[in-house]
Amino acid sequence: MRHESPNPGPTQATFPGSQLSGIRPNACVGTEDVGHAKQVDVDEAVQRYGSAKRAGGHEPRTRPDGLDDAAVTALGKLSEALEVVEHARGMLYGFHRLTGRADATLQRAVALLREAGLDSQADVVEECVVGRNVLPGMWTFQVVEAYDDCYWSIFREVVDRVREEAGDPERHRYEAEMKEREQQPR
Repeated sequence: MRHESPNPGPTQATFPGSQLSGIRPNACVGTEDVGHAKQVDVDEAVQRYGSAKRAGGHEPRTRPDGLDDAAVTALGKLSEALEVVEHARGMLYGFHRLTGRADATLQRAVALLREAGLDSQADVVEECVVGRNVLPGMWTFQVVEAYDDCYWSIFREVVDRVREEAGDPERHRYEAEMKEREQQPR
């Protein structure tokens, strides 16, 4: 079913390539052919999908007195660095879990080798690989614990302290202010 918009008005937007975020415009909202692009009825799209400009449900975060744009930008960059460390930590936990799964699967393979009468091959795998350290003297849980104790926990504590001492304990002020700007009604 094709919905035609009779007159493109000020609330219409042109989207080259005849796509609105990967959605076929004619299938979802009123459109009108205009040369090589389609005119999309923004009001109809907002009615169907809702507006990103009507945030609702939260109070804007108030910036502390004396906290200027440069400080917010610097603290935002500090938060960004912490987010990267959190991501790295998550990947390290993924490494820990995958390595543990590999070891458990390897133990099952050893049992299957024995059932198949391949005892000497099972002995080699069991002796040389099952339960092996991933780093000198360390299993993956020890790698994770060392990362947490020597780097991640200190990184987090220093970031929190710097934010507090700068007068802004808010973790995502930069993003919160960006959200406020981007969600202003049109």
